[in-house]
Amino acid sequence: MEDGLADVNRFQPILAFGIRLWEDRWVTSATSFLADYRYCPHCATPLTPAEKGGRMRMVCPACGFIHYRNPTVGVAAVILDDGNVLLGRRSQSSSYPGAWCIPCGHVEWDEDIREAARRECLEETGLEVSVGEVIAVHSNFHNPAQHTVGVWFRCKIIGGALQAGDDLDRVAWFSLDDLPQPLAFPTDELVLDQLR
Repeated sequence: MEDGLADVNRFQPILAFGIRLWEDRWVTSATSFLADYRYCPHCATPLTPAEKGGRMRMVCPACGFIHYRNPTVGVAAVILDDGNVLLGRRSQSSSYPGAWCIPCGHVEWDEDIREAARRECLEETGLEVSVGEVIAVHSNFHNPAQHTVGVWFRCKIIGGALQAGDDLDRVAWFSLDDLPQPLAFPTDELVLDQLR
């Protein structure tokens, strides 16, 4: 029990440099999060940091543009079969190479969130799925350079053939009691713990 608590506590977010981070992941400098826009995307004037809405943000002194750095939305397809879960190993050309994850990806600009889960699952596993209920929603702070909000859906296989693709180089079934290591994302570990 105590070891289990230690594992859960390992993933509790902490506050560092004004950004919530995961305690066991890397940390960026205090100003790096402000630097992704240097010039205004509307008028090309150099942006300057200013306090807006209780946070430091990059602001255009000429036209008033404010860069609100908001998270992107990610989706994950949780597929269970008789106590086993489908996981994928991340390829060498993806982030977190060699680590395992629930098949996942980003929602495109004009895409419905459930359609994104279906598409990502097909791209990464070769499986066509029906997208069911939401299992979990978590903020992902493991990468301070790319904050995401993830939505995990329970999915059911309706077609296709199991084959790794896109960001994955391998897909396989694992018992919820015998998962491969390492897992790529702390929030996947939270979801998998919830499913046990």
